[in-house]
Amino acid sequence: MGRDEMDKIAVLIPCYNEAKTIEKVVNDFKAALPDSVIYVYDNNSTDNTAKLAKKAGAVVRNEYMQGKGNVIRRMFREIDAQCYIMTDGDDTYPAESAKEMVELILNRNVDMVIGDRLSSTYFEENKRPFHNLGNSLVRKCINVLFHSKIKDIMTGYRAFSYGFVKTFPILSKGFEIETEMSIHAVEKNMYVENVIIEYRDRPEGSESKLNTYSDGIKVIGTIIRLYKNYNPMGFFGTASICLIVISVVLLVPVLIEYLRTGMVPRFPTLIVCGFMVIASIQSFFAGMQLQNSVQKNRQDFEMELLSAENNKKKLGG
Repeated sequence: MGRDEMDKIAVLIPCYNEAKTIEKVVNDFKAALPDSVIYVYDNNSTDNTAKLAKKAGAVVRNEYMQGKGNVIRRMFREIDAQCYIMTDGDDTYPAESAKEMVELILNRNVDMVIGDRLSSTYFEENKRPFHNLGNSLVRKCINVLFHSKIKDIMTGYRAFSYGFVKTFPILSKGFEIETEMSIHAVEKNMYVENVIIEYRDRPEGSESKLNTYSDGIKVIGTIIRLYKNYNPMGFFGTASICLIVISVVLLVPVLIEYLRTGMVPRFPTLIVCGFMVIASIQSFFAGMQLQNSVQKNRQDFEMELLSAENNKKKLGG
């Protein structure tokens, strides 16, 4: 499909070695959304994923840079649609929920619809306890830090508007991409809705590519990085307060000793306290300056959204 044409609904399926389930996933979404175009992007699979997806009727393309974030970046660049559905090729998400998600995008002007697993069957179906704990921890952390009410931060089942897709700067290379999407939507004041979906665990013989520990560390790193970028006053202000508190705790015994004896026997501690106070002041003013840049970026983003909407009209959306 050329760049001068626009799909009404595009189903995006990033895949790596999903030969066991990809045919069923494609067929399920064809039945649920008969007027959609289904795209399968093969990410260097070593099995018959691409061949089976094409046989099932999907448009098959390739992304040779490994990682889910890289695949989604390619999808978002290449495909124009009024509504996008993103799902996984492992048959864990029900295609029948897609119709409700599409309705919210096309008829309610929602920017991102989240397929909420955690409010339904996820904790019963998922057999990996650390995944369950990690999902709950990440959800709580983001909702507290960013004052949001997203029910499932790391779900791979989502729907997007054209405006979201064409203005979302993808920086993540791997599975932390879902966390990045969630935080971006909240910080850019986009309209987000949650749709409760039934989750089913992978069928026997199908293996998850998500590593609980290494990918979990990447997700935590992404949260910290985005909090610093989107709310620098909160990040550096917190650092400033921590430095002041620590310096005061270290200074109090030195001050008591000075008042009692008139002497300062612990000069190294006093010097460290002084440096920490200076660092605290620097951190505070760095946060203030960066917060001004964030405000300017938000203004620029609104113009990007307007440009995306105008381009959508040109494409016939």
